[in-house]
Order: sequence, then C-alpha cells, then structure tokens
Amino acid sequence: MAATTPSVSTVGAVSEPAVKARPRIEVIDVLRGLVMVVMLLDHVRETFFLHKQVSDPMDVASTEPQLFLARTLAHFCAPIFVFLTGLSAWLYANPPSGMSRPLTGFLLKRGSLLVLLEVTVITFAWTGQFPPPTIYLQVIWVIGLCMIILGLIHSLPRGVLAAIGFGLVFGHNLLTPIDFRPAEFGYSLWTILHDRGFLVAEGAMKVKVSYPLLPWIGIIVLGFLAGPLYGRAVEPAGRRRSLLRLGAGCLLLLLVLRGLNIYGETLPWRQGEDAIRTVMSFFNYTKYPPSLDFALMTLGVGFLLLAWLEPVRNGVTRALADLGGAPMFYYILHLYVLLALQTIMVSVVGPTHGSRFGIDHFGGIWVIWLAMIVPLYYPVRAFARFKRRTNQAWVRYF
Repeated sequence: MAATTPSVSTVGAVSEPAVKARPRIEVIDVLRGLVMVVMLLDHVRETFFLHKQVSDPMDVASTEPQLFLARTLAHFCAPIFVFLTGLSAWLYANPPSGMSRPLTGFLLKRGSLLVLLEVTVITFAWTGQFPPPTIYLQVIWVIGLCMIILGLIHSLPRGVLAAIGFGLVFGHNLLTPIDFRPAEFGYSLWTILHDRGFLVAEGAMKVKVSYPLLPWIGIIVLGFLAGPLYGRAVEPAGRRRSLLRLGAGCLLLLLVLRGLNIYGETLPWRQGEDAIRTVMSFFNYTKYPPSLDFALMTLGVGFLLLAWLEPVRNGVTRALADLGGAPMFYYILHLYVLLALQTIMVSVVGPTHGSRFGIDHFGGIWVIWLAMIVPLYYPVRAFARFKRRTNQAWVRYF
C-alpha cells in the first residue's frame, strides 16, 4: 500500500515569553516508512504466492496461520497511509512559520496525478501488459480521489468535517444491505462508493474497483482533523498522551464491539478448532470496504505507534524516515522490481503455477521480503535527500 503525502512534520514549541522553534518531528515519516516496509511483504506475496489466493474476509478454515498473519499485517498499511495523508495535508496548509498555504489546488493536482498513475504506470507494473486486460482501481486511485474530495471540502467548519469523518467511518456498515445488480441503475456509482466490482466487465479492457471509496473519505477527513495535534502550541508530551488515549479508546471499543459481535463487522467471530483459529477468527475483518472493526484495529494501533515512536531516535527510525520521505518513488520502484523479478524467474526457471513463477511454501516469501528491504532503501534514500535539497516543483509529488 502507498501514498504521496507531503513530508511536512515540523512543528513549533511554545515558550515564554516568545515562540521558540522545535526540532523537526519525523514520526510521521517514520510511521509512513514502517507501513511501506510492511506493504512490501504483502506485494511479495501477491507476486510469488498468488496461487494461494486469500478472500475478503479471509477463510479462516483454509488459510494457513503464516499467510493469515502476513495479510493481517498488511491491513495496517492503507488506513494508516490514508490517515497520514489527511494529517500531512493539514500540516502542509499550516506550516510552523504561521503563514498558511492554499490547500485546494495542491490536493486537486496531487490527487489527479495519483489517479492517472494508477491507471497507467502502476497498472502496467501489476500486469506487465500494455494495454492491460484489466485496470484495477486500487489504493493509489482511492487515495487520489480522497485527496481531491478533501481539497474540495477542507474549508468546511470542523464540526461538519467531524460529522462527515465519524459518520462515514462508524456508519457505513449500516449500508451493507444495499445492493445493486450490474444491470440496475446506480450500480456503477455504488460500486465506486461501497461495493467492489467491475465497472466494465466485458470487452478488451475491463475495469474493476478494488477499493470502494466511501469509508476512506471518512479516514482522510479524520486525519485532517487530527492535524492540530501537531500545531505550534501542542507540546510533545501532551500530544503523546492524546494519541495514547485515542489508540487505547479505539482498541477498547473494538474489543467490546467485536467481542460481543454487536456491530462493525459483517462476519461474526466464532470459536475455532484450536486457539490459533479462534484468534484468527476474532481478527478476521473486511477490508473492501474497510469495516468499522477494521478501522478501529488499524487506526488504534496507528495512534499508539505515533505516540511511541515520536521520542525514538536511532538508526532504524532514521532509515524508516528516509523511506517515508519519498513514498511514491518507493511505491513505483518496488512494484517494478517485483515485476522484473517475476519476469526473470519465469524466463530462467519457467512458470510453476499457471503462467507465473510461484513459491510453494510461505517461508520463502519472508526471505524474499527481507532480502529486498536494503536494496530498495538506498535508491529511495537518495531520492528523498534529493527531494529535500531541490526546488523543482515536480519532486513534491513523489
């Protein structure tokens, strides 16, 4: 999963009698970099373990625990990225200098670029075919649309934005019974908003919505509303306490809703044949679109990570901040590296699962993932440093 949020995480500190600048807070880039590394694991799986498909939610009875764990870890990527996109949008519009910057044009242009990249450069990276047989409208597409929508509504009163954000995140599960058949009026709009499916199901090029839009709008709006936590007047200790309370509150609410199977997930959890299968059932949530339980789990952990990682300064966090400073460059690069690896293996070894090269045991996926992290890091770090030095406008979009 990826996004192109601006690397703006500098805030100021309030001192008496004057305002004193506070050192740059890199935690947003650090967290973004962390989920990018986790995202790589899921994309390695989709490249070399595609013959072991996972459903949404996953089939607990037939999914091996390793695969379930890897897929569950990947669940954290998109919600945290979309939330950080909204948060970074607020930071872009409200820099530490106090001189506000116009946000609408920035988000409209950046969001439009993401949609364009999804249907061209990124689609080719996934399919290796041009023209592709199917265009999948995935996470980059939905982030782009969310940025466009946020660009249009961000100036609304905070109370209205809060109603939109909380209403969509907490209330969209009530819309699950609504269903449209492909031939019915409203099918295409509802497919974009809530139910994944084909917009174009026939012909030389099909178009499928993989990421329904509606709940993601709520998440990006909530991220934008969280921006003032990183404002000039908020001290780090107070911010971390707020984030810890938010994270604990989300996870506590999740335990209540999920534990009692009250609301927030269409698939109730059940006791399995053993403890592992029971735990898997409890944490088996719908991603397309993200259920309330899915959002509570992923964002709750995200709030805790923002609190815990902020004061940490070491080589690992610096490396993660480098990755998080050039998210779109990383996203495109890692997809094309995976495409190249798949092409090479088919050419050298031959296809092992249909027309693709695949690995029979999931342990190999962990090995490939770990082996790719360092080689990807160095070009991304170089681009991130170039991005910080240059005044060229186009670089901001990567």
